Amino acid sequence: MYPYLKALHIIFVVTWFAGLFYIPRLFIYSTEAGEKTGQEQKVLREQLALMMKRLWYGITWPSAILTLILGTYTMFDGGWNRVVFDPAGQWLLFKLIFVVLLYLYHLSLHMIFLQEMRGEFRYSSQQLRIWNEVATVLLIAIVMLVTVKQSLSFVWGIAGLVVFIFLLLGAIAIYKRARRRSK
Repeated sequence: MYPYLKALHIIFVVTWFAGLFYIPRLFIYSTEAGEKTGQEQKVLREQLALMMKRLWYGITWPSAILTLILGTYTMFDGGWNRVVFDPAGQWLLFKLIFVVLLYLYHLSLHMIFLQEMRGEFRYSSQQLRIWNEVATVLLIAIVMLVTVKQSLSFVWGIAGLVVFIFLLLGAIAIYKRARRRSK
């Protein structure tokens, strides 16, 4: 039974991340719809709100909950809870810290979702583009910890993550410049 539940855990992690990657894009599109006029803005925002609700409540939240339930089960059933504070399980402790950060990120997206459903657009599309990349950074950190485990150097792992973050920020800046030129 354990392998099946572990497989389901991985499947729901994938669907959860699909939602975490896509919902900020919808926030960006909805924010940018504010640049349109009258009826066009109204139609776009109504359609995007419908898409957001379906994605958020139909895929992302259920996947986050099932990921947590199945992940907890597999951790205890696999005996990983007994080694989390041992040197051999230190990777799992760091992974769990990143998972907590991922759930905090999820909750921050929920707050933005609720604001946008109320018609409050507090963030620029540029700010949302940057915030969109947080899931990518956390995904890389978690996958590296799970697959590489003990052979991953903490210092090199953090250094690689920092370099990746700077590359992402650079790509976002280049995209912003290119967009300005095209307008």
